[in-house]
Amino acid sequence: MDDGYPYDLGTHGRRVTTRSETAQRWFDRGLVWTYGFNHEEAIACFRRAAEADPDCAMAHWGQAHAAGPNYNLPWEIMDEAGKAQALAAAYDATQAALALRDRVTPAEAALISALTVRYPQRRPLPDQSAWDRTYADAMRTVHAAYPDDLDLAALFAEALMTCTPWRMWDLGTERPAEGAATEEAMQVLEAAMARPGGMAHPGLLHLWVHLMEMSPHPERALPQADVLRTLVPDAGHLVHMPTHIDVLCGQYHDVVHWNERAVAADLRYYAREGAMNIYSGYRLHDYHFVIYGALFLGQLAPALAALRGMEETIPEDILRIESPPMADYFESYLAMEPHVLIRFGHWQDILALPARTDTALWCTHEATRLYARGVALAALGRPDEAEAEEARFLEALARLPVTRLLHNNRVVDLLQIAKAMLRGEILYRQGAHDAAFATLRQAVATEDALPYDEPWGWMQPSRHALGALLLEQGRIDEAEAVYREDLGLGAKLPRAQVHPNNVWSLRGLHDCLVARGAPRAEIAPVAQALDIAAARADRAVAASCFCAQKAMTAA
Repeated sequence: MDDGYPYDLGTHGRRVTTRSETAQRWFDRGLVWTYGFNHEEAIACFRRAAEADPDCAMAHWGQAHAAGPNYNLPWEIMDEAGKAQALAAAYDATQAALALRDRVTPAEAALISALTVRYPQRRPLPDQSAWDRTYADAMRTVHAAYPDDLDLAALFAEALMTCTPWRMWDLGTERPAEGAATEEAMQVLEAAMARPGGMAHPGLLHLWVHLMEMSPHPERALPQADVLRTLVPDAGHLVHMPTHIDVLCGQYHDVVHWNERAVAADLRYYAREGAMNIYSGYRLHDYHFVIYGALFLGQLAPALAALRGMEETIPEDILRIESPPMADYFESYLAMEPHVLIRFGHWQDILALPARTDTALWCTHEATRLYARGVALAALGRPDEAEAEEARFLEALARLPVTRLLHNNRVVDLLQIAKAMLRGEILYRQGAHDAAFATLRQAVATEDALPYDEPWGWMQPSRHALGALLLEQGRIDEAEAVYREDLGLGAKLPRAQVHPNNVWSLRGLHDCLVARGAPRAEIAPVAQALDIAAARADRAVAASCFCAQKAMTAA
């Protein structure tokens, strides 16, 4: 029956205890949206299921499950009012499901019972992480009782991963992080994906991408990513998720293409629901990924289109919502234009960028704009003016609240890289080359120490500037080492921190090899890789950073 629901969510569903096919249909939709991390729409669907059949216990279970913490929004980053509201809704829905527990299948009863330890009370605590661990223990028991149930496997793996979100691996050792159930989650997901239907399950594939992205072998998730791309066409986040693997494998064209597809799906949701919801953050994340992939491709056009998309779909009013603290979550995404202009050396455009009217609200934008102005002035050979801009940037940085986030990173931490980058660029233009390089290496070290995120928290790898200026000063061996590390050819950086086959470091490495008179056999494979990468760039890439005179002359 066609009830006019406008989204294509694929074919996944789970039969639950209900006599209403309408309730079943809405439950299936809610479940798929849950796997696609659109929890607001999931709750709306589960509510529709409960309206169609108030005695459908799993409709209440769905509302409780979706209202709680998840891998991207754990209890610890919720504001107090938001946490209290989420917990109250989850607790009440759990109680409604419990009242119907004796009318359902044993597996459904087990799922409902597990929620009682996830939401043991209606009153929030300062730290609710113990509830996450207890819930994971309960779901381990549920999964053990029904090992062939793919949904239960996905829900158990999610429970494990939500205990340590975005901290499943230790980047330094490239081993499972201490205290994380990484190996257990891998075993659960691998076993489930090997069962009939496992490689067509949106929840399993989604979680596998998250689990493997910061691992030493992200390519292990490529088969799952390729299935997930088209599995749920209108769940934009699931269309997008494979690009977490693509970017790590140097497939930047796929990063741009599939995030543009994800944006198109998310705009269908935006057209119906508007901007004033937490899912707008997922649309911003897709735009962010378009920009990030485009920068590695050397393509300005898609980056500018993504910037326009963010501006057109995120009104300032959403940033003024205090609970959830939308400015803390979203404003940093709207501060990316200066990074794009730096990447392509548009120095005059940077100097023409106006400040926002309310610089307290748009504090990331203002600090980033001032940083970019300083870099532009330094690149243009005006270091005294750049120092004056640096002072304004440092004042803006001091005013920045520590609560501002760019996904997994605090903006104040990201802008410590900007602080070192700007100082290094100024020192370089003042002729203090050794001091400049030491400061730029400090920027590199700060960037390397960031918490894992995808895209990486800093938009242009600081190695690209360091390498370009080292090469410009004839320090060829040092520059070559920098480029090899960035490309993943130096074997020192963790796998999650390298950028395979990016056109900027290929350009730099190629030029280093030529400058030191490397044998043709050594240059040829790098030249071929550079030719392939440069063919997709929409402008000439003459150096790894436009701060180098060679790049500015060619622009």
